[in-house]
Amino acid sequence: MRKIHIDEEEWAARKLRLSTMQIVALGFMGIILAGGLLLWLPFSNRQPISFLDALFTAVTCVCVTGLVTVVPATQFTLIGKGIMLVLIQIGGLGVIACTSAFFLLLRKKISFRGRQMISQSYGLDTMSGMVKFIIRVLKGTFTVEAIGAVFYSIRFVQDYGVVKGVGYGIFHSVSAFCNAGVDLLGSNSLIGYAGSPLINFTTILLIVVSGLGFPVWYDILGNIKKAVRERGTRPLKWLFTRLELQSKVVLVMTGFLILFGTVLFFLLEYSNPATMGEFSVTKKLMASLFQSVTTRTAGFAAVSQSALRPGSRLLGCLLMFIGGSPTGTAGGIKTTTAAMLVLTVISVLRGRKDTECFNRKIDETVVRSGITISLVTFFFWMSGVTVLTILEPGQDFLNLMYEVTSAMATVGLTADLTPSLCRASHVVLMILMYIGRIGPVTMALVFAGRAERTTHFRSLPEGRIMIG
Repeated sequence: MRKIHIDEEEWAARKLRLSTMQIVALGFMGIILAGGLLLWLPFSNRQPISFLDALFTAVTCVCVTGLVTVVPATQFTLIGKGIMLVLIQIGGLGVIACTSAFFLLLRKKISFRGRQMISQSYGLDTMSGMVKFIIRVLKGTFTVEAIGAVFYSIRFVQDYGVVKGVGYGIFHSVSAFCNAGVDLLGSNSLIGYAGSPLINFTTILLIVVSGLGFPVWYDILGNIKKAVRERGTRPLKWLFTRLELQSKVVLVMTGFLILFGTVLFFLLEYSNPATMGEFSVTKKLMASLFQSVTTRTAGFAAVSQSALRPGSRLLGCLLMFIGGSPTGTAGGIKTTTAAMLVLTVISVLRGRKDTECFNRKIDETVVRSGITISLVTFFFWMSGVTVLTILEPGQDFLNLMYEVTSAMATVGLTADLTPSLCRASHVVLMILMYIGRIGPVTMALVFAGRAERTTHFRSLPEGRIMIG
């Protein structure tokens, strides 16, 4: 048996990985419980609310999902809506980023351990410049949200007046950017604005930009700055070819999935009178694009989800399961994981040993972690579908699968099912939303740590089994 020496720093890093996972999980749990209690209190409500409904609302806000058992527009007071807004913002940024921001506001130094947690949470390769990175994340987030709020307000002020319109603009901008999908417009989400290019494209851009992930933002911005400084000396394609591998995969997969979803939704729902059958061709294309984007993570609806054809709901489940990109505000197994799985299959079919992408070899540990995350997520998803099928025997199976996928991928789209489910089903959905929000991070940390420990302690002889 081969032994490899492990120094004290490496052991400390492993212990810290587990500690980071626990802090993330317990931090989200604590915020959810506190938020649920605040939303349950009388000053947050216009009418009495059960604690389970208040807790469900807190879970959907912190886990940036969007499923609701009550109508926020009519249930909560201004204070209650403000609490929801804060919960959504915390859920979108993440526990560690918000804690770091709190220390920065108090002018406290972030410890070395804190810097390591930031590095691991955002998947960074270095611990230098952690404070600067968090500041950039906060500035970027609030800047984009402010721009979105301005565009939303242009339309909402016309419909609700200046004060309420601006308030709605801020709330929905934060909700869209954080991919929460929680709205204050009633029970029909954005269906009333299906014909508004301003509302539709503002929402789409907020969802897509936030779903790319913060490191991709700054990689793109860095390349643009270099191109401006060296204008005329580099070809246009240099803007893409000089990006990090992560950014390339995220951009290609995001573009492909948006186009793929738009085309299929357009074809599937083109003649459906209950969704977009009565729309003009231009409006159909806009609605299809919106549906493709929102199913990946956001949860806003521009057409009735219960009226979608079975093929569209099945397509929606696939897009929701994939979700957005790492270190962003989106859920799902992530675009990079889906790309890695496809590339691994292609490599096997071509008889290649390594998983290759853009003339680079993807590390074997990354491939194994991606496969593990996908299978574990699939296990929880299938368990949720099974349990809800047992608890709700009278409901349509595809609608239940749509609901579970939406909760697990922290999307928030529903086929008008959530309020009518039994309390046990609500508990199941809360658990799935919680797992979906923290799952990709905690699973990656747990399995990566265990894989390394096993590798360093022993090397076993190879054995072969038959597959296929």
